Amino acid sequence: MERRKQMEQTLQDNSPLADEINNFYRERERIRDAIGRIGGIQYSRADTIVNIIFIILVVGFFSIELVFKPLPTTVSIEIGVFLVSMKIVWMIHANQKFNHFVFWVLNSLEFRMNTNTRLLEDLEKKVDLLQK
Repeated sequence: MERRKQMEQTLQDNSPLADEINNFYRERERIRDAIGRIGGIQYSRADTIVNIIFIILVVGFFSIELVFKPLPTTVSIEIGVFLVSMKIVWMIHANQKFNHFVFWVLNSLEFRMNTNTRLLEDLEKKVDLLQK
């Protein structure tokens, strides 16, 4: 409890630090929202619809085949394998979208880190010059 009060006092004393922390939290929420839209937190509406369609097709086709046997067994197996293959392709596509976004976030973080490193090196040079 006392540590929290000390932290709040420190943040009040250092308003630029508090602003930076607030900026960090806003940026974190913005990134979470973006990941959620892509599929990192929950499925999108299109993914849900595609999943429902695949489930209905596979279960429906399987049920019809068991009850009525309208097609030869090998054709039914080939159709089932085709439907499952299409679902796997859809999953790979969704995973690639997410991986692309993660790559973009990591790339931008690396760019920011490199910029900060260059600024820090410049500041160190200036401090060395002032000390001499």
